[in-house]
Order: sequence, then structure tokens, then C-alpha cells
Amino acid sequence: MTTGHPFDSAAPGQPVRLSDTLRVLLAPNPSALTGRGTNSYLIGRGEVTLLDPGPDDPSHLQAILAALSPGERITRILVSHAHHDHSDLAPALKAATGAPVFAFGTARDGLNPAWQAMSDLGGGEGCDHSFTPDILIADGEILTGGGWQLEALHTPGHLGNHLCFVMGDGIFSADLAMGWATSIVSPPDGDMSDYMASLDRLIARAPKMLWPGHGSPVEPALPRLEYLRSHRLGREAQILAALRDGPGSAAELAARIYTDVDPSLLPAAGRNVLAHLLDLHQRNKALASPAPGRDALWSLPAE
Repeated sequence: MTTGHPFDSAAPGQPVRLSDTLRVLLAPNPSALTGRGTNSYLIGRGEVTLLDPGPDDPSHLQAILAALSPGERITRILVSHAHHDHSDLAPALKAATGAPVFAFGTARDGLNPAWQAMSDLGGGEGCDHSFTPDILIADGEILTGGGWQLEALHTPGHLGNHLCFVMGDGIFSADLAMGWATSIVSPPDGDMSDYMASLDRLIARAPKMLWPGHGSPVEPALPRLEYLRSHRLGREAQILAALRDGPGSAAELAARIYTDVDPSLLPAAGRNVLAHLLDLHQRNKALASPAPGRDALWSLPAE
């Protein structure tokens, strides 16, 4: 995995050229969950496609517009998924450029209907429920520009409407796969079964490069994707081991397992544990009392 990339030291709003047809700008929204901030990608020259506008920050809007060369204009806005840190600036960018907004759907599209039927999951962190694209992108759809082509992949798991985009031997992986951290999977918007299937889909493509939603480009990509998969399987094994020690809620199990993280991140860790527990429940490997939910008491099935 590449370290010391020039993007690591780029200031927010400073465009970094990644190739002849690709530039990236960092949004000024650092946090424990976004790293240094959200990445906004400018794809192509002349007629430019913008992937992930980022947060609703006027300085970032101006930075995106200032990154265009004379004669260039944004003609298409892509949103990988409807989380505030990726989608909030879309309306202002559309107003400034006239470009339509493309996405798989709203924040409710692509979600697991079984989890939507449950009233006691909590969740909804970061979802932009006001987001409505102008044009829907289907799985497998091809988008083209001058000298480049994107293939859209519907990759739910982090969020139901999450898209990745294949360009050449690289993949814009948004929040599915990053180099600096693992992804949050928080039910009912996140689904661990979907997340693992989406990871497998990227692994099958064997990309050389990942351009993530947060953090620097990841190269080589395949070892990182395989690590993320093995990490999730290892976390599942830890949860099952914790349940062998005794029942517990998702929050209690997270506190047992995540012993080396900042306490402020334990709520997010608990959401990941809940996602694993729901996946285990679907596979008849964990039981919930009185029913699956945020505050359920989880245990192992009787042998």
C-alpha cells in the first residue's frame, strides 16, 4: 500500500493531479470518521465529471470551481452515496454549474428490507435524507467522457445506495474500501452481508489502484481489499468468542472486543458489532432476546 503520497500533504481545496484525466481536492471536514476530509474527484478535461461534491461548505464549492482550467466546465455530478459528507454540496454545485446530479438513488434505496421493518435498530447516522438525484445510475451502467470510461458498480453495505466506479485498472471505492481505516457498517442503513458481497465484487476485479472517498490512493489495491475482508472475518470470530464467554448487547460486546480504541469511537464500534450480529442472526449463528434490535441481548444458539 502506497504511503507518502503527495495528496497526504495537500491542503484542503488544493487540487492534486493523479493522472492526465484525474484530479482530486480535499474538503475541509476532518474528523475521526472522515480522516483528513472527503475527496472530491475531477474526472476528465474540458467537460468534467465531478465525483462526490462533499460537505455543504462554500469554501469547498469555490475550490472546486477554481480547480477548473480556463474553458473547462462541470457537466456531470456523481454522488457515490447519500451521506452528508459526500452529498450535501450537490445542490449548490448544481446551481453553480447547471450540471445534473447522478446517483443510484436516495438514502432509502438499496437497503435491506428486513432491517427496515425493525423499529429498534437506531441508526441513520450521517444520512442525507433530502438527497434526490436527477438521473439514476443502474448497476453496470457505463459513463463516458473524453478519453475515459466509468463502469458503475452497485456496492451496498456501508449504505444501500453506495456506488463504486471502475476506471481502467483502478476503482473509485468511496467508503467501501479505504487505506487509512475500515468502513462503518451501521444498521439499518448498513448491512454486513451486503458489505462482504461488495468487497468480494471488488476483489474479483483485481484492481491495481483504489481512489477512496477519504484518504490517499491505495496501491497495490488487491492486498488491501483482501485484508479488509479478512479483518471482517476476524471481527466475526471475535464476536463469536465473546458470546461464548456470555451473552451481551451489541454495546457490551463492543466494549469487550474493542479494548484498544479511543472511547469516543466505541458507539461506532457498537454499530459495527450490531451489523455483524444481524448477519450472524440471518445465518442462525446468533440469537437475540427478545428480538433483534439495538438493545437486544445476544447469545449463541444451543448446541
